[in-house]
Amino acid sequence: MPTVDPRLMANAIRFLSIDAIERAAEGHQGVPLGMAEIATALYGRHLKFDAAAPLWPDRDRVVLSNGHGSMLLYALLYLTGNPRITLDQVKSFREFGSHCAGHPEYDPPAGIEVTTGPLGQGIANAFGMALAEAHLNAKFGSGIVDHHTYAFVGDGCLQEGIGQEVISLAGHLRLGKLVFFWDDNRITDDGGTELSISEDVAERFRVAGWHVQKVDGHDHEAVSNAIAAARGDPRPSMIACRTIIARGIPRLQGLRGGHSARLFPEDLAATRAALDWPHGPFAVPDDVLGAWRAAGSRGVPERAAWRERVLALPPADRALFERIQAGGLPEGWRDVIAAYKTRAAETAPEQPSVQSSGEVVALLTDLFPEMVVACADLEAPTNHKRHLTAFTAEDRNGAYVHCGVREHLMGAMANGMAAHGGVVPLSVTYLAFSDYERPAMRMAALMGLPVRFVFSHDSIGIGKNGPTHQPVEILASLRAMPNMLVLRPADAVETAEAWEIALEHRSGPSTLVFSKQPLPAVRRVHEPGNRVRRGAYVLAEGEGGARRVTLLATGSEVAVALAARERLQAEGVPTAVVSMPCWELFDRQDAAYRDAVLSIGTVRVGVEAALRFGWDQYLGIDGGFVGMTGFGASGPVDRLFEHFGITPEAVVAEVKRRL
Repeated sequence: MPTVDPRLMANAIRFLSIDAIERAAEGHQGVPLGMAEIATALYGRHLKFDAAAPLWPDRDRVVLSNGHGSMLLYALLYLTGNPRITLDQVKSFREFGSHCAGHPEYDPPAGIEVTTGPLGQGIANAFGMALAEAHLNAKFGSGIVDHHTYAFVGDGCLQEGIGQEVISLAGHLRLGKLVFFWDDNRITDDGGTELSISEDVAERFRVAGWHVQKVDGHDHEAVSNAIAAARGDPRPSMIACRTIIARGIPRLQGLRGGHSARLFPEDLAATRAALDWPHGPFAVPDDVLGAWRAAGSRGVPERAAWRERVLALPPADRALFERIQAGGLPEGWRDVIAAYKTRAAETAPEQPSVQSSGEVVALLTDLFPEMVVACADLEAPTNHKRHLTAFTAEDRNGAYVHCGVREHLMGAMANGMAAHGGVVPLSVTYLAFSDYERPAMRMAALMGLPVRFVFSHDSIGIGKNGPTHQPVEILASLRAMPNMLVLRPADAVETAEAWEIALEHRSGPSTLVFSKQPLPAVRRVHEPGNRVRRGAYVLAEGEGGARRVTLLATGSEVAVALAARERLQAEGVPTAVVSMPCWELFDRQDAAYRDAVLSIGTVRVGVEAALRFGWDQYLGIDGGFVGMTGFGASGPVDRLFEHFGITPEAVVAEVKRRL
């Protein structure tokens, strides 16, 4: 096939984009028109991929972090031949049910590696992908894992605080296969970048240890040469690409309106004239489309050779690689959980549930070599580094990532690791700091990624650290998040069962919430099943007649409810205690089971060292609640529970008011 001028290939991106945006009557033309040459250089010459096999594990990853410019990605996917992104899909841009949504939505078979749109999330996802690649490369060698992660980046991604977190930690860890293309167009939605920024952005990368190059983003050869240089440098790379926003549209290029101003048929006609593109809407000349399709199939021989190398691996290595790529669980892992449960039931340890969690994870690390723990500068109090060595610039085999005080990056990079595949990421910090992770947690839930968010210090039970660290309102907010399992176990046995659920749950993230303070054992008899799997269950039934009272509790307050039950039973009031470690799982049970557990018609009282918000669905509006009504305080744990009235005596009094 004759060589096609790359300027024509770039213009194919431009016109597919503006034709789709004009048809949809909305969109963001600034990115696809401004970054067309950058994308052409990357996909046309350097990207390792096979468009017909978008799930090839050793493909290069591309993240459109400035996700509002989604037509850039959709145009590339169509042009290179992704089987899901057809021309009809491009024409349906922003329509209900289209693969070409307003912002890229996680769809790996369609070539969309992650959901992007909230600025900064994408570059942090890309960081996680690069970290996963480095870790797997160390385990399996460059013949099996050797690829780059590229991200298209806008000013907004770098203005968000998470942007600096990425820059800092990626430079520190020297993730040399991470490459950013900064769309340096000096325009924001409000106007020129000088409205809100004056520092040298490139210098931020340099001082953090990145390889930085500056190029004309519309010079195909310059961009291609910069990519080659980036691939040859051991540092993460940022290519600052000076561009013109909405390049080619006479009315809008280089101006504020170039970002997302409405396009009209007259704009399309003027752009066709300006760029000498005499083709109709959505039409790509055969030679140009052929050049793009050739780029999309360039990786076919390389993928075939890679597959032969995988088949030639020693059987144990091949089995491990294929299992972790498929997200499968290792043989015998449930036996480890069961053995821990048996010991915990027999020995009844009174210990913090975060300690129990650390013990369970430590027992599983040998079976799960793909497990990677990320922690935000809280190694000792969160207790999840046992048997793990640190992932560093010098040792990629390490499975414990010291994230520093960068919770937002930590959560979003865990999403990137999960989206990359081949690793099981855990993100560990205090529950109060989940607010710093929340945008990433929401994105994990939205994408359905199996990230395990692990939190300690779950309530006023942390004591003297005071109300800034006592997350009384956060459980309710996490439970409100769609597609998020929130598990708050009451003791070591429930902790083991919660981990079993979290590890087998693949369709979304799990939040595991643990205590700092010691918890008494509430499950003292070994049972072969997993009671937490039903979300809530009757831990102790009422005795001496038909049940009159149902006490519902989670975590540390289950022991409070049990003590209250003893007093009520002694007074002749048949009282049941229901442990509710996971509301979401309970809500999935059939109505008969839920009714039997809740025992509609009995006096119901909830007990949790948190706010009541959300509890009424189980208690009814006339039900009682013993918990928090405001923020906490600083003081000894026992004094705080007494001060805020979360005691067996308070529970008994609440019941008697309703009997």
